[in-house]
Amino acid sequence: MGIVLALLLLVAYTAINQPRFLGTQSITDILLNTAILAVLAAGTAVVVITRHIDLSVGSVLGLSAFTVATVMQGNPGLPMVAALGLGLLIGAVAGVVNGVLVHFGNVPALVVTLGTMYAYRGLTYSWAGGRQVTADEVPRHFLAFANSAFLGVPWPVLIALVVIAGAGLMMRNYRIGRELYAMGSSPQAAGLAGIRIARNTLIAFMISGALAGLGGVLHASRFGTVDAATGNGFELQVVAAVVVGGVAVFGGSGTIWGAGLGALLLTVIGSALAVLDINQFWQQAIVGALIVLAIGADRLVAVRIARTLRKRDSHV
Repeated sequence: MGIVLALLLLVAYTAINQPRFLGTQSITDILLNTAILAVLAAGTAVVVITRHIDLSVGSVLGLSAFTVATVMQGNPGLPMVAALGLGLLIGAVAGVVNGVLVHFGNVPALVVTLGTMYAYRGLTYSWAGGRQVTADEVPRHFLAFANSAFLGVPWPVLIALVVIAGAGLMMRNYRIGRELYAMGSSPQAAGLAGIRIARNTLIAFMISGALAGLGGVLHASRFGTVDAATGNGFELQVVAAVVVGGVAVFGGSGTIWGAGLGALLLTVIGSALAVLDINQFWQQAIVGALIVLAIGADRLVAVRIARTLRKRDSHV
């Protein structure tokens, strides 16, 4: 509720000062940019709920975007469905590698995904060198996908809504989702309860990687020109969207819908501050302050819940 209120206040303030902020093209750009960020945030939220983190999503996005653009450049007759499938496959493989290293290597996810972030980025740089795939080198239907719509809704936005709804439904209504929440709440208790930690860890990282790969395809289709630096630093925006969206950094709570709203809020903030001609430094400072506030609120709620539970137990 707090995110929605902050979002409405920001939109109202910006629209009053700059009416063009609510123009059709401006809203379309915000929705398209939000769609890519929200797809990645949904996957990262699944990992964070299990008390892990995935810092490699920006590099996976870049690897997927460059691979798919290169394949489409050499095979202009490939349908868009094949491009989306290839992106999902690349991301899923990268995610499984992360999951294997985290669980079977018994290495903290922060360390593993920080390493694979550089490894996947290095792989893309090694392959691409200084080369880039430009918009005039990929087939027209690939570029048109991001700007075309189904029933008036742009395809990337529709895909993002399906991803968020599907992941949200999985986490809320299915056993695998409840097990992922249980792992984040207490890994030791989850293990004692018979939850298959290894399988679920691999699934969580595979989902995160696959959605990062899907985001890479959407990014390549929307912007056309990609190189080895595509998606560089994007992981910080994704983590920020997840945290601002209310997913606890210590695992066990938060929703996929919240992560999607966090992505929308960050995109609107970036667009609003740009329209208001706010200095780039202050844009980053405001986003940073939001993250700190979100983490502070998260800890405050956790402390209050723990205190309430202790009082309740003392009366039993």
